[in-house]
Amino acid sequence: MKSDFFKYQAQTSPYPLAMEISHANGSYIYDTNNKAYLDFVAGVSATPLGHNHPKIINAIKEQADKYLHVMVYGEYIQKPAVELTKLLAENLPASLDKTYLTNSGTEAIEGALKLAKRATGRSEMISAHNAYHGNTMGSMSVMGYEDRKQAFRPLLPDVRFINFNNEEDLEQITTKTACVILETIQGGAGFIEPTNGYLEKVKRRCNEVGALLILDEIQPGIGRTGKLFGFEHYNCIPDILVTGKGLGGGLPIGAFTASSELMDLLCTQPKLGHITTFGGHPLIAASALATLKEITESDLMPLALEKEQLIRQLLIHPLILEIRGKGLMLALITPSAEITNTVILKCQDHGLILFWLLFEPTAVRITPPLTISNDEIIKGCHIILDILNTF
Repeated sequence: MKSDFFKYQAQTSPYPLAMEISHANGSYIYDTNNKAYLDFVAGVSATPLGHNHPKIINAIKEQADKYLHVMVYGEYIQKPAVELTKLLAENLPASLDKTYLTNSGTEAIEGALKLAKRATGRSEMISAHNAYHGNTMGSMSVMGYEDRKQAFRPLLPDVRFINFNNEEDLEQITTKTACVILETIQGGAGFIEPTNGYLEKVKRRCNEVGALLILDEIQPGIGRTGKLFGFEHYNCIPDILVTGKGLGGGLPIGAFTASSELMDLLCTQPKLGHITTFGGHPLIAASALATLKEITESDLMPLALEKEQLIRQLLIHPLILEIRGKGLMLALITPSAEITNTVILKCQDHGLILFWLLFEPTAVRITPPLTISNDEIIKGCHIILDILNTF
């Protein structure tokens, strides 16, 4: 299997971890030797209820027995997608009441950027340095990391970059600006939170000049920060909200949400302003609906904040410079990339899955399932400390 993996399946880097997976359950992933690995990554924040959650599996099986794909997005009334978008609206501010379902987060970003241009009639888009919003051409255009973009230029024109948390840069948002797109918490940059009311000030500036604010919640959304969406911590309601990852409960999904007034613009001039074949797929919508119900109806969100404090209390070590982030979206910062790499790789050898962040080489990702137990957190943190003690 390993040789076929490298021979036939395209890779994203020269050195993938290449663990051969047998099965997964709860907070654990098992390799083909039946070795158990405690999962502190959750598929890069994509499995908030852990692995093989019975409510998700049952929802998938029930829907599979009824029908799979029947028509391109938006033509037929399909109960899972309708109920999912309704539940999202019921858990969002009144101005965010209509959702377009897509196949991935990056496709949702594309739709949000198109909607902003359609609504404002402007072309300029403003993003942040070290931002990550996906890897298609439009979302890559608003990626704030040139090393990852240079080989694929030319990208979209009229994109400008500001520094996250820098209030002076807000003057660059003008009447030429269609939208400002920001991650509510910067992910690839190292789990950087907004400070000093930054997002409020961005929204105020957008309102002053008639630009739209897009908040990318693909990673911090769906309960990971202790609220359903990260923006709820920062007193800032976006004009367009983008989510993905955890919403699908382990299946591929994306979504962008705005007011009905805004979203209806994609229906005319031109009609079919954004189209997709498999967006809102009934199987995936059923999984997402089960996931969203469980997160909103349980105590997983407040518990995420308690689990954050447990992790912070446990992970105290001279080689841990700080722990960034909120809830169960945390990044452990070490003194060097070498230490970070060693911790991640040695922890895997000892049965603990950790991972990297895109642009911050000293960061160790800690984004376990929201369902992880306190005992499992203690176990994983002890493995990290044991590895750090070997330096």
